[in-house]
Amino acid sequence: MIENKKIIMNKITDVPEVAIILGSGLAYFTDFFEDQIKIDYSELVDFPTSTVLGHENEFVFGRYKERKILGMRGRFHYYEGYSVNDITKAIYLFKEIGVKNVIITNAAGGINLNYSPGEIVAIKDVLNLAFNNPLIGKNRDEYGPRFPDMSKVIDDKWLKRVENKLNNEGEKLNKGTYAWFTGPSFETKSEIKMAKYLGADMVGMSTVPEIISAKHCSLNLIAFSCITNFACGIKNKPLNHEEVIRTAKKAEEKFKRIIEISLEEM
Repeated sequence: MIENKKIIMNKITDVPEVAIILGSGLAYFTDFFEDQIKIDYSELVDFPTSTVLGHENEFVFGRYKERKILGMRGRFHYYEGYSVNDITKAIYLFKEIGVKNVIITNAAGGINLNYSPGEIVAIKDVLNLAFNNPLIGKNRDEYGPRFPDMSKVIDDKWLKRVENKLNNEGEKLNKGTYAWFTGPSFETKSEIKMAKYLGADMVGMSTVPEIISAKHCSLNLIAFSCITNFACGIKNKPLNHEEVIRTAKKAEEKFKRIIEISLEEM
């Protein structure tokens, strides 16, 4: 990790104030950055690459709305064959280079019928239904404690400021619980029924390991899901990844505005 810190710090001029992990179909957000510096994942030592449609393989450093920002175009998934430790390497790299604030985003299937495709929902809690944890093994004391508190998975005060700003603009921000399954197969009707019974509002194949690691590192964190489809059995409609990408693209303006407000209220 030290090697990768040196590689990055030799190329950038300022430490980013915030890093944003961009989920499926959301990488376009870095197109709005000014003074861009790009670092391909292949330039880093022992760093994964994404193999999934809608995920690029580069960090983009720049400025957006007067904030020094790092955009992660492409995340890693457990179903790609990576270990749960591999898929959280970016979080620890953020910590190494001095990032203190993180926004995590994803594309998710909606379980809650109050949601609609194209809506951006704030994550208030998570369900780890993959039953794996990136902190298993020897604790890295230089990053955080052996037993991180997960009673609050996101920064409530930060999210509340975002919610209030949206309310002032006449927009409502729904909040919900995100459930993590391993994938890559979409969930079955029975799995979604179980997740709903356990309190999940949306479901996906990422994000939870990164949230756990961000909490381990004591990073300030908020997270959002772009609801790209209804989960299996909710609307009796077949699921496919292409629809996920299309819907994420249609949500561009909503997504962009919520991230703008998140940066303003950071």
